[in-house]
Amino acid sequence: MAYATLEDVRGYLDIDGTGDDYLLQEALEDAASYIDHQTNRHFEAVTETRYYQVDALNDEDVFLLMVDDDLLTVTTLTNGDSAGTAIPDTDYWLWPRNSGPPYWGIRLYTDSSYSWEFDTDEWVSVAGTWGYSTTCPDDVRRATLVLAAYLFRSKDSQVFETTAIVESGAIAIPQGIPATVDRIIKRYRRGI
Repeated sequence: MAYATLEDVRGYLDIDGTGDDYLLQEALEDAASYIDHQTNRHFEAVTETRYYQVDALNDEDVFLLMVDDDLLTVTTLTNGDSAGTAIPDTDYWLWPRNSGPPYWGIRLYTDSSYSWEFDTDEWVSVAGTWGYSTTCPDDVRRATLVLAAYLFRSKDSQVFETTAIVESGAIAIPQGIPATVDRIIKRYRRGI
């Protein structure tokens, strides 16, 4: 998982060689992980099947199954009955209907012949594409580069997590996560 490439971060840091690629790759992965954790999102699409029990039903709307992550598309929706009944896409819509993707739920039509079922040891399964978008947004990519560069440069500092301004022209390490990164990812935070 990385929202930017090694070539991107090398260019950003003006590094010509590949000698630091291991450290740069670690910095990229740490930056992407930090952004995911802070936003409660993943910014690259993954295709997989996820499973839900009865506690995923919305308390105020029994037709609405709340999923635990951003949902882009559904390939197959299987009810939680012992027969593993597939629910056709003509019997549900993704929620919120007018503002996705990404979506946070699947709502059965009120006139559907299907209802959510959760037989003993059975779960509703959702096979589909998950994530905030199919490709990482440009500003999240930029935040990844800024944070990866910050993490990479911190290896050369004797003083961590503080501002070190050396009058002899050495390096200055900003205190904490760069403000640019926080400003960008703040827009994407999702409550859980």
